Amino acid sequence: MNNELTKNDIKKMQEEYDNIRLNIMPDVIEEVKRTRAFGDLSENYEYKAAKQAQNKYRSRMRYLEGMIKTAKVISDSSSENEVGLFDKVEIYIPEDDETETISVVTTVRCDPRKGLISMESPAGKEILGRKVGETVRIQVNENYSYTAEIRSITKGEDDGSVPLLQY
Repeated sequence: MNNELTKNDIKKMQEEYDNIRLNIMPDVIEEVKRTRAFGDLSENYEYKAAKQAQNKYRSRMRYLEGMIKTAKVISDSSSENEVGLFDKVEIYIPEDDETETISVVTTVRCDPRKGLISMESPAGKEILGRKVGETVRIQVNENYSYTAEIRSITKGEDDGSVPLLQY
C-alpha cells in the first residue's frame, strides 16, 4: 500500500484510531450487548443498528491501522518560490478566463469542493514543484486536458486545520 503522508497526517490518524478504540468502541460494544438482550435478533432493529455501527468503526480502525503501518513519510516543506504541500496557489485557466485558488494536499486530506487538490491527481502532479509564471498542461483523461498558469503562491503549512478524508 505505501501511502505518502506527512507526519501530521499520521499523527491525526493515530489520534482518530485511539479515540475510536478507547472512547467510541467500548460504548458501541455495550450497546450491542444491551440490544442483544431484547430477544429475537431477526426482528431486532436496535441490535442490527448497533452491529452496523460496530462494523463501521472496526472497518475505520482497520483502514487507519493499515494506512499508519504502510505510510511513507514525506516532507511538506518546499523552497520559497515553488509550489509545495498546503500552499495556496492562484491559477489562471485561459480557456475559461477564470482564476481559482487551490492547495495541493496529501490524498487523505483532499476535498476538491474546498479547493484541496490531491497531490496524486492530474492537477496536483502538474502543479506541485512549479513556480510563479509557469504554464502547465493538465491531462484529465485521454480526451480532455487544459492549460493553467500559476499566478501566485502563498506559502502554507500543515497546521492540522485540514481534516482527514472520511470514508
